Amino acid sequence: MRAGIYIFAAATIAAGVINLIWHDFALGWQPITAFGDSVPGREFLALLTAVWLVVAGAALFWRRSTALGGAALAVVYTIFGIFWLPRLYWITHALGFSLGPIIGVLAGAAQQVILACAAILIWAAFSKDSPQRERMVHIAFWKFGSCCILFGLSHYLGMSGVVALVPKWLPLGGAFWAILTGTAFVLAGIAILTHICDLFAARLLTVMLLAFSVLVCLPWIVHDPQAHDAWGGTAYNLTAAAAAWIVAGWLAQRNARA
Repeated sequence: MRAGIYIFAAATIAAGVINLIWHDFALGWQPITAFGDSVPGREFLALLTAVWLVVAGAALFWRRSTALGGAALAVVYTIFGIFWLPRLYWITHALGFSLGPIIGVLAGAAQQVILACAAILIWAAFSKDSPQRERMVHIAFWKFGSCCILFGLSHYLGMSGVVALVPKWLPLGGAFWAILTGTAFVLAGIAILTHICDLFAARLLTVMLLAFSVLVCLPWIVHDPQAHDAWGGTAYNLTAAAAAWIVAGWLAQRNARA
């Protein structure tokens, strides 16, 4: 689990540094513009949260401050998840109740929720046993599994967007890989929620997310090295892979104690 925490910390610091360089949120993952095109103090808020990411991420490298760093990151990633929620109003106002766009927005929020869940597990791993701790761990696993199912549904309902991300050189076509990865997300979520092969599922989920970093994110940076979203997306995906690694590590420890 410690290796996953280190990667989570490094990727979090990288996300903060990237936002500091651009003086803005990575809008593809932190869409503060959902609150309006001219949010008062947007640059200041972006810099504040960027510093928060750097400092809280660095805290994870020291045992004495790991729990505090995890708690701080759970807060900031939850805030990033909230950034998505106004889009539910705008989308339903513009398109009516359309399941595809609604699931897409919820999946966007879930991208940040899984990071908050991993941060809660980090906090719990370095905190004293208590009823509150156990309750937070239970909630974190429930939310993580539910978010994975949302990711899979967003693949099915937003097929064209996912297919566009699939490297053209992969065999069998983009639709095949979109369906395969969507199904993998759904099955991983069900496994984590039901505790059936959950450790195996979390490990495979980690491998899949790391593969996304190599096959999708790195070529994006090479193609457009000036794009904030390319760098921000790569940092996000590494953090998400580390989050799955942390979940797998927690499950491995739990199984060892059983």
